Amino acid sequence: MQKIALEKQIAITGSLVIQEKNKFYNRLVFVHPSGKIETYDKRHSFTLAGEDKVYTSGTEKIIITFKGWKICPLICYDLRFPVWARNTENYDLLIYMANWPIARIKAWDTLLKARAIENMSYVVGINRTGKDANNYKYSGNSLIVDYLGNEVSSLQKNEVGILSFKIEKNNQNKMREKLGFLNDKDFFSFNE
Repeated sequence: MQKIALEKQIAITGSLVIQEKNKFYNRLVFVHPSGKIETYDKRHSFTLAGEDKVYTSGTEKIIITFKGWKICPLICYDLRFPVWARNTENYDLLIYMANWPIARIKAWDTLLKARAIENMSYVVGINRTGKDANNYKYSGNSLIVDYLGNEVSSLQKNEVGILSFKIEKNNQNKMREKLGFLNDKDFFSFNE
């Protein structure tokens, strides 16, 4: 990832399994064009699949700054927990990397739009395709949603390709100012 980011002078992100000190983490890696790496460990273990028995949950939500954008990266099952995605940091873009199965793809589409609407943020959801080792099927359905919940770019069922859409921070900021929804959010803290 570092090699590609450096060669192409782009940011690149993805998630993978990392082992550290006899613990396993589902970790999102964000690589800047300079080669600098920032990471986020998935907070919510998918207990239905036994992830809680294998992976250590992350404890920190991070915000990545890139080209003037504040980006909140999250992973898969984190999508079902709106409190964790709550836009208390005034981020501009929420990114989800996922292995979301085809059997629950309607929830994927709906929850991505809900996170965009409630956080007045662009949301990018990248989901895998194909079958995993347990024979679960994944249809992709990756998409970009604007801050009002409108789907602005997508890959359809089993489509592999590149999502493209020019996100406009000025338009997002104008709408945030006009509607003021983020000013009315509740403030609270997490207790471990």
